[in-house]
Amino acid sequence: MTLFKVPKQVLGTCIAAVLVGGFSNPILAGDITITMAAPDWPPTRFMKEHFDKTYKSPAGHTTTLEMDFIPWPSFYERVAASLTSGEQKYQMIVTDSQWLGSFVEGGYYMDLTENIKADPELMAIMEDLHPALVSAYSTYPHKSRQQLEEAGTAIAPDTNYYGFPQFPDTYVTFYRNDIFCHEGEAAAFKAKYDATFPCTYEDWQDVDWERYAQIGEFLKRKKGEQLAGETLTDDFYGISYQAGKGYDFSSMQVNAFVWQHGGDIWDETKVPDGQAEGVVNSDIAVTALEQYLSMIPLMPPVAKTGQMDIFVTQDLFMQGKVATTIDWVGLGEPVLDPASSKVHDKSSFGPAPGLRKADGSIDRTGNIGGQPFVLTTWNSDEVVDEALNVVKWWLAPDTQLEAVANGGQSGLKSVMADPSYNDLRPWNRAHVEMIDWQKDVWHIPLFFEMLTQQQEEFDKAITGQISAKEALDSIAEFQQELLEEDDFIK
Repeated sequence: MTLFKVPKQVLGTCIAAVLVGGFSNPILAGDITITMAAPDWPPTRFMKEHFDKTYKSPAGHTTTLEMDFIPWPSFYERVAASLTSGEQKYQMIVTDSQWLGSFVEGGYYMDLTENIKADPELMAIMEDLHPALVSAYSTYPHKSRQQLEEAGTAIAPDTNYYGFPQFPDTYVTFYRNDIFCHEGEAAAFKAKYDATFPCTYEDWQDVDWERYAQIGEFLKRKKGEQLAGETLTDDFYGISYQAGKGYDFSSMQVNAFVWQHGGDIWDETKVPDGQAEGVVNSDIAVTALEQYLSMIPLMPPVAKTGQMDIFVTQDLFMQGKVATTIDWVGLGEPVLDPASSKVHDKSSFGPAPGLRKADGSIDRTGNIGGQPFVLTTWNSDEVVDEALNVVKWWLAPDTQLEAVANGGQSGLKSVMADPSYNDLRPWNRAHVEMIDWQKDVWHIPLFFEMLTQQQEEFDKAITGQISAKEALDSIAEFQQELLEEDDFIK
């Protein structure tokens, strides 16, 4: 694909040092404004507030960070429209990892490999980042975590690096402790299934998909029935997870089932030899999707409509209509807010369920969430340097701990190992456990076409129009043809 080339735009100024009495003295550093495209939600709102309070330019600039907050439903379209228009509005962008290929190939995202190599502080950050994040958020062409770890260095040979974590996100279990720690419900569950009704964090570490389905069956109650000693005024459901047609919602959960069963999505690290047909629709993948679909009837009715996205699951939990949900850490903060959540004082968090293996262990492999932030290609050298100073400020341990304390997350191993970390927010222990299981979906420029068609087929299966095999056969055929046309497959 031909790169889109644009001239450099000088967005900041710096007055050169002058010699006075034989000494070099910088008499003034110029003003710099960095405009960043960002999704409108708490992790980016905090970044702006904390920047305004604490940031001081190491270069002496008066630096302004202008955050263009864009609602999530229109975030991709707005960013894509700005970049392709040539307006050069943004100096930094919070980007989904899936966008890397499209916007790198378009000439919009800056390759930071040489900048990182030349800066000991940035090298130290790369060494400290969890390798799952470096793989998903930074590399294009995409390198797997295994490939990076085999290189044994922060900057692997023949690898290009673009992004740093703005908000690393994992999905965890939100659960009602007033229900799961109720002695009567626990005894009844034990009597019915000869299994532990999970109350503690350690209990949830032993929850696999079989147990999760049992919870869904056990806690599905009708209006007027009893639940934890109370009479229900509405129908109630035990479990929920992503089953939404929009953007990537179903795929994020389905991918977890496929990987945990030992199947795979199309693997871009195997270009040009990796195939879609026979992999995406393998017998293993069909079994995995069937297990995913099998729990939909145990969930609130909206799941069967294909509209249960991450915000719907969050709202159902906050409104007290479901006992447990699997959702992103980034959506946890409103759950604790008395103004918006009926279960603010009844909520606890644990690791997400997974597939029990033959040795008794549980595979919790899942699709990574969250976003890196990147630099654009048209910035002056002064703006590039200052933007990288912003990166270093954001990823400094004290800033990261403040972000975590205010509902954010960190991907720095040293910060996650800090003795105070797990106590800063109630989901932190689960985040640390889950981040080690993370993989990512594709990053190539064709990702949006692949994702849109896949979401359509998953939705047909979720709503009962086609079988799991029919959905995956259609997806595999579409991806094979598309990838062959663009020479990603021989």
